Amino acid sequence: MIHNKKWLLGSMLAFSVMSGQALAAVSSAEASRLGQDLTPFGSQKAGNEAGTIPAWTGGISQPPAGADYQESGDFHPDPFPDDTVLFTINARNVDQYREHLSDGVIAMIETYPASFQIPVYQSRRSHAVPDWVARNTKENAISATVVGEGAGIQGAYGGYPFPILSGDSEQKAYQVIWNHLTRWRGVNITRKASEVAVQQNGDYTLVTSQQEAFFNYYNPEGDESTLDNVIFYYLSFTQSPPRLAGGAILVHETLNQIKNPRNGWGYNAGQRRVRRAPNLGYDSPIAAADNLRTADDTDIFNGALDRYNWTYEGMREIYVPYNNYRIAQEGLSYDEILGLSHINPELTRWELHRVHVVLATLKEGERHIYAKRRFYVDEDSWNTLLLDQYDGRDQLWRVSMAMVKNFYELPGVWSTLEVFNDLQARRYHVQGLDTEEPNTRVFSDDVPSRRYFSPASLRRRSVR
Repeated sequence: MIHNKKWLLGSMLAFSVMSGQALAAVSSAEASRLGQDLTPFGSQKAGNEAGTIPAWTGGISQPPAGADYQESGDFHPDPFPDDTVLFTINARNVDQYREHLSDGVIAMIETYPASFQIPVYQSRRSHAVPDWVARNTKENAISATVVGEGAGIQGAYGGYPFPILSGDSEQKAYQVIWNHLTRWRGVNITRKASEVAVQQNGDYTLVTSQQEAFFNYYNPEGDESTLDNVIFYYLSFTQSPPRLAGGAILVHETLNQIKNPRNGWGYNAGQRRVRRAPNLGYDSPIAAADNLRTADDTDIFNGALDRYNWTYEGMREIYVPYNNYRIAQEGLSYDEILGLSHINPELTRWELHRVHVVLATLKEGERHIYAKRRFYVDEDSWNTLLLDQYDGRDQLWRVSMAMVKNFYELPGVWSTLEVFNDLQARRYHVQGLDTEEPNTRVFSDDVPSRRYFSPASLRRRSVR
């Protein structure tokens, strides 16, 4: 693999000449804290004063000893099989824990008092990254900058761009969200998974697709100069139900979406044609989600930042979904996972973790169905674990949850399921179901040709 960034000095010098802006987000002295009192990805290495959040001691970097795990694609055995529930937060005792709960989680408990609850386990800081990602992250710390009003970033590649936040509240907010957008999720991934929109009576229809993604930002054979403004390439081929089967989409996700908006194409099986998909962003509804998820809800949040004003609200210690291996075990039926009004809480695991809190409020004159969004971003993995979304009346509307775990083969923490709860419709949507499949997602370091993720390739593969 190519893990260095020798290209960086020249590009940053050129940038400084053109813009007159500061070269670095933080000084070399600040960046030297990474791997010392800070983790390689920028979080506090120490635990909290109460001892309820432990120190980071390296995370999980390999499968548990003696586990029946052979290769990527195998389901991941629980590395903490002997952990038991410390206590459960429910409608009877929620007031006791409000200080450590997001507004969305409190609303879920109050909306479904008889069924929704939070089983709390011992906190385990399981996130880890490969050494080359850690090295690039340290270099990014002194070179990465935000472009415009959060429109994009430059001076970063192959690692978290802003492991140490700096600047004013707005700049810190941009940095947190860009860490989420460019977080470590491997190089190349394929998976077959289903998503469902669960109706009020519990009925659902699986929408199953074959998905492929190449994270160009982490291309081991490239560098920032070869990015061509593309963070990742994504392909999805719908296999069922019959009314949607045969359709496909292709996405080129851009690093600066104001300069060059996301490129998307759709294949219509009936017409046997590939067409540009100009509306594949912001609050465009997603048909497979029965309008319970917008385009920029995918991955909890994705896409351009330009329609919102952004504010960094600091860090909090709250209960979040973490180390969710039980709900992702091989052979677990979807009926066991999907409850009447929300996923089965007995299969979930919640832990106390520190999170960055970011508020996005809709700009005057801009349009989006969400007038306000509050992000809770993991200090270690930079995954957005919870997201509260409000309507134009400032009423809490939807609560998104990422059920994360460590994928041993990366290593790194990423979501195994993403859940979108609509409090007003009393329905919910789930992405990432694969426990009834023969294998889970498969990771590799393969670097495909650019033709593989082209519109012409989309059509050829769709008509086979």
